[in-house]
Amino acid sequence: MFDEHAELQRLGAKAAARGEHALTNPMLHSANQPDATGESPKTWSDRRDAWSRGHLAQQIDVPRAMESASAVREPAQDQALFGVTRVMTFNGSISLTAASGFFFERDGRLYLITSRHVLFDAATGHAPDRIEIELHTDARDLTRIGVLSALLYRQGKAEWIQAQDSAGPVDVAALALDPAALPDGALVRAFTPADLPEDSFGVEVGDRLVIPGFPLGFFDTLHHLPVVRQAAVASCYGVRFQGAGYFLTDARMHRGCSGSPVLAIAADGGATGQRWRLLGIHASRMDMANRNSELDESLGLNCAWYADVLMVLTAGPLQAEQSVGTTGLV
Repeated sequence: MFDEHAELQRLGAKAAARGEHALTNPMLHSANQPDATGESPKTWSDRRDAWSRGHLAQQIDVPRAMESASAVREPAQDQALFGVTRVMTFNGSISLTAASGFFFERDGRLYLITSRHVLFDAATGHAPDRIEIELHTDARDLTRIGVLSALLYRQGKAEWIQAQDSAGPVDVAALALDPAALPDGALVRAFTPADLPEDSFGVEVGDRLVIPGFPLGFFDTLHHLPVVRQAAVASCYGVRFQGAGYFLTDARMHRGCSGSPVLAIAADGGATGQRWRLLGIHASRMDMANRNSELDESLGLNCAWYADVLMVLTAGPLQAEQSVGTTGLV
């Protein structure tokens, strides 16, 4: 009997042997995604991951004795590790700030997602002209990385895009990346629209979340991996907190985490191959304006913009500012 997954794995291995990038996975093409084929997200993700396993296996020459352990836990397949990157901002050659970001892929296009204030913040005068991001280049040796430098403006126009909704600016930005400009062998495990929560995915107050990022620039500097904060849903998910397009999380967060993905564990991850659901984008800590700094502790709350804004930012022709409407939420 024809085993479609085995064939896709074989094709992935052949693509790697030819030196083709992981983003050439045919299941990432818009024509092969659930919206076009009508198949279930699970069927699509199984096919996508079968091709990726073949591609990765061709790159990693490990002894057979280690193959079983690798099959149980392949760090290169975890988006919380290889879908998240440190974002360093510059004005020319002058280093400005360090923050967090993550990769989002849609219809064959690759984007860096981060907080808009990482790329521009009028209130503080923060206006970098380029960024650098780090990417792993060797699945066997995580100490090896490449750096991608990307301009934020070209001919006076912003290369990145932000969104506007009924409550005002949305603190999320998307910067399109040229896959050809990625370092050779770059390991990118991008989030996709299939990782956004479907209507049936229940999120309740108090549910556990994780937020991978680079708080205060702290991370595994040897292997260049982010650290993960535990968090919980702290406001009614699906309701725009105080009318804005975000919900609250309860977590100990710091500078440097702006732009981190806010993730929930997918209950059906074992069946679908998708471990995470992308719920939001961490932007900033929240506090009471009238809090007495000597008598009252910080609330320890944070705002996370609803992740469905990414479907607006990555839809069709890029504009400097996209209209979100009500972000699809009440």
